[in-house]
Amino acid sequence: MHELKHLVNQLLSKPSSQKNEEPADFNIEGNDNSDGNELGAIFYSGQYHGQNGYRWMPQQKSVTQLLELNSDKVSKILAALGNKQRLDILTAVMRKPLTGPEVVEQLNMGTTGQLYHHTKALLGADLIVQEERGGKYSLSPHRSLPFLLLLAASSDLLDTTDYMELAEARNNVGSYLGSSQSYDPHHLLSAVIENTLLEHQAGYCTEVTLILQNDNSITIADNGRGIPVHALPNSNKTNVQAILTEISHDHLSASILAPDGTKGIHLPVVNALSDRLIVEIRREGKVRRQEFKHGIPQTELLVTGVTKETGTTITFKPDQDIFRASFNQTTISNHLAALKEIYPNLKLEILQ
Repeated sequence: MHELKHLVNQLLSKPSSQKNEEPADFNIEGNDNSDGNELGAIFYSGQYHGQNGYRWMPQQKSVTQLLELNSDKVSKILAALGNKQRLDILTAVMRKPLTGPEVVEQLNMGTTGQLYHHTKALLGADLIVQEERGGKYSLSPHRSLPFLLLLAASSDLLDTTDYMELAEARNNVGSYLGSSQSYDPHHLLSAVIENTLLEHQAGYCTEVTLILQNDNSITIADNGRGIPVHALPNSNKTNVQAILTEISHDHLSASILAPDGTKGIHLPVVNALSDRLIVEIRREGKVRRQEFKHGIPQTELLVTGVTKETGTTITFKPDQDIFRASFNQTTISNHLAALKEIYPNLKLEILQ
């Protein structure tokens, strides 16, 4: 663990590094600021190979024009499409035209009455068409491109749903930490340690080191396999980020239940309730690092070095607006002593 301890010291002393990107310099012929596009423009085109395939010529909308859209009408559009069942209907009939019973069966809607409630609104808004009474539904051809553009834009905003859940966790702390007005930060520590215990039980972790920092942050380092770092299928999000931010996917990490708590505390909750969390992963010959604040990524997963070791190091500082108490070395030592009796082959130590 000597290299591990050296890397921990580097991790704590290294300033936050965030990927800097220079703004793109688009030099489009004949497009200067004299045409009112001083804020820029959005260019789009595309093709669709489904039923009655289409190809759209390149189009342009100025940013100013988009920002000046009627907000009342835009909000009505988003509200109409924000209904999950309506969105499912639109995506289903865009893949191929479907009859009402086929939509009900495919989407497990239960009753045709529920379907017709939504199709009536979608037909009235000219978002879908029906061949004839009782015939198949399909997406209105001239709505195909706008609908696909909306989905494309939404795909770049999907991570915001995770951050909404993290914010909700911060607003409902008692669900995780109990009804006490003096929340105990040791519950967060126990949740992180629980994940190292799972790695030990799987036969990959033999050492866990805890380091108490002067600023009331704490580091938990193990010599397990290291959290997987690859990107998830059909996503730019890494496995690491998913494990640390997706509260609804509580199966991604181990959890503990605090006294009087009604929801388990797992790694995304630890992240959400921390003013700062840094994860460092030693895996596949590289050291990678990512930083979070209140659960929201502040950097990408960055390669910061090379190593022959494996393992995961998490350093977090509980949010002082939530936790009035500090970590107590005696409390932690007693907890580790109890764990040593249960896991005699696991080396547990605390440094300060």
